[in-house]
Amino acid sequence: MTFNPLEQRGIPLDRQLRSWREMNVKPIDPDRCDPYTRCRIITMNGIEVEAILFSHQLARHCPDPEIKRQLARTRYIEAQQQKVVNWLLPGVSSVLETTIAYEQVAVDLTAWVARMEPDPYLKQAYQFGVLEDFDHLYRYANLYEMIEHRKAEAIVDGLTEVMPGRPTKFHHRDPVDNVRDPYAKDGTNPLSKLHALTIMSAEQQTMNFYMNTGPTYMEPIARQLYQEIGLIEEEHVTHYESLVDPGETWWEQLVNHEYNECYLYHSFMEQESDPKVKAIWELHLNMELEHLHIACDLMRRHDGRDPESVLAPELPNVLTFEPNKAYLRELLDTQIDLTTLGAGYVREAHERFEAMQEQIHGGEEPPSERVMAEHDAMFGREYRVQSEGEHPDPAMREK
Repeated sequence: MTFNPLEQRGIPLDRQLRSWREMNVKPIDPDRCDPYTRCRIITMNGIEVEAILFSHQLARHCPDPEIKRQLARTRYIEAQQQKVVNWLLPGVSSVLETTIAYEQVAVDLTAWVARMEPDPYLKQAYQFGVLEDFDHLYRYANLYEMIEHRKAEAIVDGLTEVMPGRPTKFHHRDPVDNVRDPYAKDGTNPLSKLHALTIMSAEQQTMNFYMNTGPTYMEPIARQLYQEIGLIEEEHVTHYESLVDPGETWWEQLVNHEYNECYLYHSFMEQESDPKVKAIWELHLNMELEHLHIACDLMRRHDGRDPESVLAPELPNVLTFEPNKAYLRELLDTQIDLTTLGAGYVREAHERFEAMQEQIHGGEEPPSERVMAEHDAMFGREYRVQSEGEHPDPAMREK
């Protein structure tokens, strides 16, 4: 059944404000929940955080006080939505357990987007990035067993494999080589805009999460690993945000944000297995439909254009969290040795890449390598979850 959010009216904005009692949601049970419910929560938290930050940036660049007031009204509701979504995560989960869930999001969300992306250049950008988040999942899983003496399979639940991706130490590139070419806003598929905004938002939230939680650990190796991977997440945000056409007006970006929220809440409502969480997705969708109409009105008044000219006439097929094991193994077999050069990709370690490697590593092994050495010293092996057999790359198989 097709769903056109431009033809649907949601809850009027003046009826969207919630009391503390309504915002006091019951968190999921980490031991009994569907792992992809947790992934959907983490994804929507990132989407809501991006919506709030974007609205603040728009307000800071807008001289019209009435527009500022309208943005503030919608943004406050977005802030309530973000609190409800993020507070679904249980307080009993450790930072590292949540981190592993964040990386499962990065792997399976980005892999699905790569599979569905119609533009070859954008598809390659997602394929490149997912092999790095795949390796981050592997490094954090080994750290988890070291310092909490628990196994990541209890979190990923057999849906996502845990084994080496593109080694984290090779993710450190000269910053100029993290900037990609943008899509052309007037010529690209509307689905590509949604994909770019979704992955950018998810990676931004991961970057923010590591920036703030990394120093909360006492163990030196944990603090150092978060520091290293946190820097790489900054690279990833640069990588993905540069895919968005900078020629999009503020109003065009605003309606894209609101449309994307409708798309994702609709997608997650359609597949959610937890009835209480599903009800939140449905409620927030009905709120976002009204936010979209408000953004469309602002675009018509201040951009002089019809939002239908830039938005898809109906929501695409639902974005789905599902295992991507075969697809990831294919990428591991064919793209593990890629790096970036300018806005493209190469296999050789070029001069800028080697200079960056030498400067940042300083002749020493980085935390991502040391965590593996310490894990091996403690357990005599690596921690992996390889449900589909040996690693596709013989060089990456466990010794």
